[in-house]
Amino acid sequence: MSEQAVHEQAVHDRVLRTAAAPEDAPVLLLVGSGYRPYREYILAALAQRYRLWLLDASEATWQLAYCAGATRVDTRDATAVHRAALHVVGSLPVAGVFTYDETQVVLCARLAERLGLPGSPPETIEACRDKAATRAALTAAGVPQPASFPVSTAEQARAAAERIGYPVVVKARALAGSFGVVRADRPEDVTEAFSAADGAEFPNLPRHPANVLVEEFLTGPEISIDAVIRDGEVTPTVLARKRLGLEPYFEETGHDVDANDPLLADEELLGQLRQIHRTLGFVHGATHSEFRLTPDGPRLVEVNARLGGDLIPYLGLLATGVDPALAAADVAAGRAPATAPRFRGAAGIRFLLPEEDCETVEVVVHEDRFGPTVHGTGVTAAPGDRLARPPAEFLTRYGHVIAAGEDREQVLTDLEKPERLVELRARALPGRHRPTDFPEGD
Repeated sequence: MSEQAVHEQAVHDRVLRTAAAPEDAPVLLLVGSGYRPYREYILAALAQRYRLWLLDASEATWQLAYCAGATRVDTRDATAVHRAALHVVGSLPVAGVFTYDETQVVLCARLAERLGLPGSPPETIEACRDKAATRAALTAAGVPQPASFPVSTAEQARAAAERIGYPVVVKARALAGSFGVVRADRPEDVTEAFSAADGAEFPNLPRHPANVLVEEFLTGPEISIDAVIRDGEVTPTVLARKRLGLEPYFEETGHDVDANDPLLADEELLGQLRQIHRTLGFVHGATHSEFRLTPDGPRLVEVNARLGGDLIPYLGLLATGVDPALAAADVAAGRAPATAPRFRGAAGIRFLLPEEDCETVEVVVHEDRFGPTVHGTGVTAAPGDRLARPPAEFLTRYGHVIAAGEDREQVLTDLEKPERLVELRARALPGRHRPTDFPEGD
C-alpha cells in the first residue's frame, strides 16, 4: 500500500477510536460540538493530542468518547459560559478556547480574551460575522470588493439592484452555509429573493435592522481556502473547489481538493488572502474564506472565523496527510501548527440532495458499486424524515460520498454519479415544511 492509502486507513480507524491523549496533555475548552456526521472527525483528531473539555448546550453523549469532561451550559449566555470555563481553568491546565461552530465564534473570542488565552480581537470576529462590516472594512483598505448594499425592505432591494445592474445576489447579512442566498436576474425576481433571504433562519445567529445584502453577481469558479493564523502570519491549509447547484440558489453540492492545485501558488490570490486577514486584524486562529475567480481576479465572497464545514478539512487531511483541524487547535493553544504536506493526492465529496420535496422511506448504500477511490459514505436522513428544497429549506441532504487517492482523475470519476452509490427511496410530499434540523455547511 502507498503512504496515502495507509494514511487513509489510519484516518478511518482513528474516527472509531476513543480519546488517547496523555494524562498530562494540555486542555482545550471546546465550545459546541456540532452535527455529528460532519464534526466527529474533529473531536477524534483533537483527542489524540489534547484533553478536551466540552461546553455545550446539550447533554454530552457521543462526544464523551473524546472528552475528558463536559459541562452543560447555555452557550447563548456569555456570563454562564465564562463561569463554567473558570471552573475548568481552576483545576486543569487550559491552553486555549476552540470552536468550529459559527454561532459560537464571537463568544469564544471574548472568552479567550477574558481568560488571557490565544485568539484574535473580538471585534475582528464580529466583523466577519457581519458581511456588511467585512465589505466596509476591506473597501476602506483598498481590497477589491463587489458592489454591496445593506437593505431592510424589498423596495430598497430593488433600488439597490437597479443601481448595481442585473443579475444580483440577494443574501442574508449574517447567516452561514448559503442559507438565504439567492440570485435575482430581473426586477420581478428581487422581491421573492428578498423574502427568501430575510426569512431564512439559522439557530442562534443574529438579525440586523438592515438584514439583507444586495450584491454584484460575481462570475467564475468558486473556491474556499482554510487557513491558520499565528502571530498574524496566514498559512493556507486546504484549498477546495466548490460545486454549486439548484439555481437560482447556491446549494453546495460538493467540494474537490487537489494538493497540486496551481492556485496554492497563485500570488494574487494569496496576497489578497493575507491583506484581508491583516485588514480585519487577525492575530491567532483559523478561518474559512470563499472567493470567486472572476475575469478581473479573485474577489472575496466572505470570510468566516472558523474551520470550514462540509468536511472540507477532512478532505484536506485525506489529500495531504496534514490535519487542518489539528493545526487550528494548535494555534488556539498557542502552539506552532504542522502545515507541510506529507504527500500530494486528491479528495472530493458529493452531497446528495432530493429531487423534490419528499419523505424518506430509506437510504440504501450500494457498496458493490464503489469505485477504487471511494473512501466512505454518510447517511444523514432517517426513515420518516421530511426533505425539502429551497426556499423552504436550505442544506437538505440525505447523504454524501467521499473519494480520495493519488489519481485525481480517478477520484473525480468515482464521484460522477453519487446517487447510484447512496440511493434515496422516498415518497413525494404535497406541501413544504419548515426545517427542524440544521446540518452544517461550509
